[in-house]
Amino acid sequence: MDFVLVHGTTQGPDGWAPLERELTGHRTHPVDLLDGDGPDYPALVRRQVPELRRPVVVAHSGAGVLLPAIGEALGASRLVWVGAYIPDFAGGRSLAEEVAAGATELFHREWIGVDPTRDPALADRFLFHDCDERTRAWAHGTLRLFAAPELLTRPAGPAPSIPSTVVVPTADRTLRPGWMARAARERLGLEPLGIDAGHCPHVSRPAELARLIVGGRPG
Repeated sequence: MDFVLVHGTTQGPDGWAPLERELTGHRTHPVDLLDGDGPDYPALVRRQVPELRRPVVVAHSGAGVLLPAIGEALGASRLVWVGAYIPDFAGGRSLAEEVAAGATELFHREWIGVDPTRDPALADRFLFHDCDERTRAWAHGTLRLFAAPELLTRPAGPAPSIPSTVVVPTADRTLRPGWMARAARERLGLEPLGIDAGHCPHVSRPAELARLIVGGRPG
């Protein structure tokens, strides 16, 4: 299988390296959302990957805003949401509008306003708390802010017709695991898969995450 890997708001594409090593026998294509002017991120991703036949598109964290459009642009066979924001398809709200209506419904209060890319100690507290010391030291080198306005202001479109798999990190300290699980059920109509990990299971639990995204049941 071909896996297109879309980074979130606090890491660059190199953050996927542990997961890529576990996806043996498959082809991985990490993309860089900062390698362009935006806001046409689906076109940007299309330019960065070769011609693929029905890839699986995996998005982390805030890249969930863009996942349906990227999946559509690539003719994806499946969308995988990893610790990811799932848009309000029925309401059509942007992430900014949803946050304005109740930020602590989505996010842990302690996380709001934190930029872990500026302070490794904050990254360890919120992103890499479930990693060993060696992994944390490596992960610090992947930290990078991706704060495109499009992530906040893009209105949610219709629910994707492409099948999805949602992986909820049950020890996430950024997005609330309960919110992600409810969003999977209410917005995508599927039962999420849990993983005993913090916000970045592709760093802390790559082997387990690889098994879930390869064999996880789509909805």
